[in-house]
Amino acid sequence: VGQGLNENLSIQQSLERINAAASNVTVAGAGSLPSLVVGADHTVSGSMGERRTDIGATNTTSGTASVSWLLDLFGQYRRSKESAQASLDAAYSTADVAKLTYIQDLVNSYIDLRYYQERIALSRANLKSRQETYELTKFQLDAGAASRLDVVQAEGLVQSTQAEIPGLETNARVSAHHIATLLGKPAGSMVDELLRGSTQPIFRGGIKAGVPADLIRNRPDIRVAERNLATATADIGVAISQLYPTITLSGSISPSYVRPVGANGGLTTWSFGPTLTLPIFDGGRLRANVDIAKSTAKTQYLAWKQTVLEAVEEVENALSAVRRDAQTVESLRAQVKTTQETLDLSTASYKDGASSLLDVLDAQRQVSLAQASLAAAVQQMAKDYVSLNIAIGGGYTPDGKPTVAPPKAS
Repeated sequence: VGQGLNENLSIQQSLERINAAASNVTVAGAGSLPSLVVGADHTVSGSMGERRTDIGATNTTSGTASVSWLLDLFGQYRRSKESAQASLDAAYSTADVAKLTYIQDLVNSYIDLRYYQERIALSRANLKSRQETYELTKFQLDAGAASRLDVVQAEGLVQSTQAEIPGLETNARVSAHHIATLLGKPAGSMVDELLRGSTQPIFRGGIKAGVPADLIRNRPDIRVAERNLATATADIGVAISQLYPTITLSGSISPSYVRPVGANGGLTTWSFGPTLTLPIFDGGRLRANVDIAKSTAKTQYLAWKQTVLEAVEEVENALSAVRRDAQTVESLRAQVKTTQETLDLSTASYKDGASSLLDVLDAQRQVSLAQASLAAAVQQMAKDYVSLNIAIGGGYTPDGKPTVAPPKAS
């Protein structure tokens, strides 16, 4: 999982957005700081022809230094920086959404892989049992204790079991391929390693969903919605500040030095003063921008509220599912035990001639169905437990500040 978090391309994209948002904070804050621009030039001039008035060339060297500072009296750039900072926080939380989505996909794929392996193992065990029944039925046919119909029925059950295995093996390989892809590796590179075999992951232990305050703090999608609301609120301040005048302090100094043939001299010019800009008439554009910003903030508030309510619903649904799954698994385990005992008794009775082959075949089908249902229930319980952890924001650390390392040359 750790390897995949570092190499997954979707996560890398979300981390790059963090870098862009961090740079945007710098851009937004720079507007309230003084700016200094310097320049320099050197020219050589002269004249040619019979009517020229000077002799030789004139060298002129000059420089310019300009400084300006927009006084942020009404908070335009301060609120712009607040908006950019909130967008940066949202980018961090968006990266955590991508991480949780990735983890859920990876773990669910692993659960599917182990489920198909369990089904393959069960099918092979059932195939062995049904082949033994088939061989026993052929022996009894030769002895005159069974009919040809019994042999055909036993053989058909063997063939149906054999037909199940290739599809299960294909599904297991598909899951292994997807896991390798999620880890940033070629699809077939991890098949042998993953198919070495392991039991199904089974949830054991208590359920801790936390309190609603923890949910709001831990779920990154709620944090994204909250930070988007903060961004929209700050944008209201930006729009309002544009209704008021702006004052800019600016100044410049331009020294120059002229050196013609036989003489030289210097000149320095400078200027300094404030500039006042006041919007008088704009056809209602600026006030409309304020209304737009307020409407956007209201929309983001409603989106945040909806996200919180949906998060609570997801947690409640996941809790109900996990509790239901535990009861289902317990009942199916008892059913597997009962059907297996029925099969053992039917087989012993058939060997003694006290029951028909149909009883044995029916018992084998019931065992197979119960085992498959139990494996599916264990798979679903594991997935629902993963969904519960995702719903409560498990693994999310709001204080973490992930960044993307610069690419290395190869």
